[in-house]
Amino acid sequence: MAYSGGPMTEAMYYILLALLRPNHGYQLMQSVNEVSNGRLEVGPGTLYGVLSRMEKSALIVLIEKESAKKTYKLTEEGRKALKEEFDRLNAMVEDTVRELKGEK
Repeated sequence: MAYSGGPMTEAMYYILLALLRPNHGYQLMQSVNEVSNGRLEVGPGTLYGVLSRMEKSALIVLIEKESAKKTYKLTEEGRKALKEEFDRLNAMVEDTVRELKGEK
């Protein structure tokens, strides 16, 4: 099941961003907080729900399972989806800047 595209949630975007380096549960929650400059804190329920959906969409892959600790990494499809979302968000910012400059 491939990612269908469309806007991502903030949690999904930052989890993918944090997974540019393989990560697991608790460490991943800390990484999301770091890459978002403290703007986003994800709890276990949100994290594992998003990880499950992203794994089904082939955006991430489980690379290691050590007892209860699962380590995930981004797939090429995940990198592509992250880049597409970045481009979409960047275009929105550019549109806003252009419109604000046009204000009198």
